[in-house]
Amino acid sequence: MTIEKRADIAANLKATGQCNCTQSVLKVFEDKINIAPEELSKLSAGFAAGMGCMESTCGALIGAVMVAGMITDGKGTPRYSKELVSKFNDKCGATICKDLKGITTGKVLCECPDCVRNAVLSLGEVIDSI
Repeated sequence: MTIEKRADIAANLKATGQCNCTQSVLKVFEDKINIAPEELSKLSAGFAAGMGCMESTCGALIGAVMVAGMITDGKGTPRYSKELVSKFNDKCGATICKDLKGITTGKVLCECPDCVRNAVLSLGEVIDSI
């Protein structure tokens, strides 16, 4: 499956309310991660609305970093994470949920489904082997 297709599916999962942002990203990489889908869903349940509903780090970005760690067996994950954060920020304009949603400014930088899409696309740019 292409990274664009994964991104489209992930964005749709979020847009239709089937998954939170983190779960949406993880779900489209279930074929690459050796953890049962229901366990992945449970592990990522608390990262909604900017990690624990605190409107901090975007859950989609957290999901992409989680996938990077799993796909690389943890080797080089800090470097990949740094690149992911940079690419995501370039695409979305921020990495913090409340900034992306425009909570304090009233200006939405990136809607949640688009954040999910951009997290998946950024992951594909950082790790070529997916």
